[in-house]
Amino acid sequence: MIAEPDGPEDRLRRFATIWSRAVFPVTSTSSTRAEFEEQLLPLARRLSEALRARAFDSDEGRAVGAALVDAHCTDPEALSHTLDCVDAYLVLYCGGDGDQEDLRARCARLQHAMSAGFARALRERTLAEQEAIAEAALQAQGVVAQALHASEARFRAVFEGAAIGIGMADLEGNILQVNGALLRMFGISEQALRSRNVREWTHPDDAPQTWRLYDELVRGEREHYHLEKAFYRPDGTVLWTNLTVSLLRDADGDPQYQLALMEDTTERRLLNLRLRYEATHDALTGLPNRTFFFERLEKALGAGEGQRFGLCYLDLDGFKTINDSLGHAAGDRLLVEVADRLQSCATAPGEMVARLGGDEFVALTTGPDTQHEVDELAGRIMNALLAPISVDGRELTVRGSIGIVEGPAGERSPAEVLRSADITMYRAKSAGGNRFELADAEADARAITRHGLTTALPTALERGEFFIEYQPLVHLGDGSVRGAEALVRWLHPQHGVLGPDRFIPLAEHTGLIVPLGRWVLEQSVRQAREWRELNGGAEAVGPLRINVNLSPCQLTHPGLVQDTVDILERTGIEPNALCLEVTESALIGADDDLLKPLRRLAEMGVDIALDDFGTGYSNLANLRRLPVSILKLDRSFTQSMQQFPADPVDLKIVEGIVSLAHSLDLAVTVEGVETGAQAEQLRMMGCDTAQGWYYARPGPPERLHELALVDATG
Repeated sequence: MIAEPDGPEDRLRRFATIWSRAVFPVTSTSSTRAEFEEQLLPLARRLSEALRARAFDSDEGRAVGAALVDAHCTDPEALSHTLDCVDAYLVLYCGGDGDQEDLRARCARLQHAMSAGFARALRERTLAEQEAIAEAALQAQGVVAQALHASEARFRAVFEGAAIGIGMADLEGNILQVNGALLRMFGISEQALRSRNVREWTHPDDAPQTWRLYDELVRGEREHYHLEKAFYRPDGTVLWTNLTVSLLRDADGDPQYQLALMEDTTERRLLNLRLRYEATHDALTGLPNRTFFFERLEKALGAGEGQRFGLCYLDLDGFKTINDSLGHAAGDRLLVEVADRLQSCATAPGEMVARLGGDEFVALTTGPDTQHEVDELAGRIMNALLAPISVDGRELTVRGSIGIVEGPAGERSPAEVLRSADITMYRAKSAGGNRFELADAEADARAITRHGLTTALPTALERGEFFIEYQPLVHLGDGSVRGAEALVRWLHPQHGVLGPDRFIPLAEHTGLIVPLGRWVLEQSVRQAREWRELNGGAEAVGPLRINVNLSPCQLTHPGLVQDTVDILERTGIEPNALCLEVTESALIGADDDLLKPLRRLAEMGVDIALDDFGTGYSNLANLRRLPVSILKLDRSFTQSMQQFPADPVDLKIVEGIVSLAHSLDLAVTVEGVETGAQAEQLRMMGCDTAQGWYYARPGPPERLHELALVDATG
């Protein structure tokens, strides 16, 4: 296959060329640079495929790192040059059109995997060399006299030609022999090195068991030991090594010498530290990231008795607007400035600031008295955000909402603490933002329950957990049942029966209200048909009308009219048997586009009722332009009628509304009727129908049919 000019294959080969030029000078190989480039090309292809794979596989990176060792790229600088080349050019030449942020993250993970694979392969090779050297040393020291010359020759060849540092000392620690690799590692002459004693090479970072193992070896109690050890060079720099020390015995088996094998891991250690930093710090702001923060939080929560923690969870108010209006580059500069200000707020011992992602930051304080300190920390953060931030010549005002969690260590997990802080932060944001709130266990429990209900809603409809109860609508003139309002309920597996106030707002927020509302409408209309069939179609009883609530989200759904028409046609119910209830607040300031579906339904014969009338502060003159035929008077106007005498002001208000409604040819339904006195007063005022506990509580459909039959038969 011939690649297109500057196609993927060309870009891959260009990357391999750059890689070979960077690494070839520090590679021990007899190949030419062109031949070496051909060796690197399949490795470059593996890196390219791993970068763009659907599922990331770190094994590919480790395999490429190991392959470098097989290609004799064993010098630490070879790995350093390789990682620099991969970091700078892999995404550029092999990333394609993928998400750049994701590709950069994958590239960093590939570098980490390559480093791990390189280290493991080099260690295995080193151990193999060590075994060969140890075997040669044992043979050189333990063979019979007639084979001594040949054995020593073999040992000398391995000793001088090894890529790792080798030194031999007596049991008192006096250095007897060293090879060239060891001299280069220390940057010192052989004479200066042989003047040192092994016991002088202590370092503050020595593992606790280092010198215990050494003493056991020279006493003959162990044959060898292996550990990571640091040494000071003459210029004061630190040499990190993988150190293996073996005991050499004489022909009688008595300890005679000690043999040290050193692999220089300084460059690899620095690379690992760099990769560790990149893995635990945010690339944009330089702050610790979510991973680092969780490590610190887990450590703080695991502190001993008497220790406490305080956490501030910050989310910027209105940051999305800045991103949408000024662009993500401006948003990034804003986040960098915010990070700098937050960093200046947490400088005391035990305090840190991290970026969790997006515009979310956390500040942590630890110690015995965090109750007071965390409040001060939150105050410093709020003050730090007061001054405007200049971005592209614009002065941007930044505000934030903070959720605070404080408490003793050892009682909660990091995930629980962060969840509580997140919930509390959103409570501060819901209260208007630019403030901080303290965590509250009861508020957390309500939020967690609300979240659980939200996530369970979609499957609840599929599992048939919803059901409908019906509350009768009674004609005040003759007391007959004219219809019923459909009220949906949720039979939750854990929480039992939930009323609509517990889940309808959640359904609105998630958009599930549309399929749920369609289901309620269809079930209710089918129930109206069943009532009619049970009545035997008797005109004396008349059709029972069904009232169904519409949410604001349903009003704006384009399928409202067609769904209603389809349901009426499938069930064979006339449109005048259906009444759709819309809250007054949903129609305040409604334009013609919003009212158009309601007008179409009204023209078909469907009644439209204005629910909760009197609570929306609407202009009464707007009633003339709304396609409604019924006003449902809110229960707040009739509560005073439960007492005697009733509030005369409420009576005049109700009389005025009834008079106005009738002058506009609107019927009036009253909610919340609980006593006979209320019912009688409302009848005398001219109200048409009523509903409430005085007549019946919401219940199963058969109860309403029984009430209707009683009214019909007298």
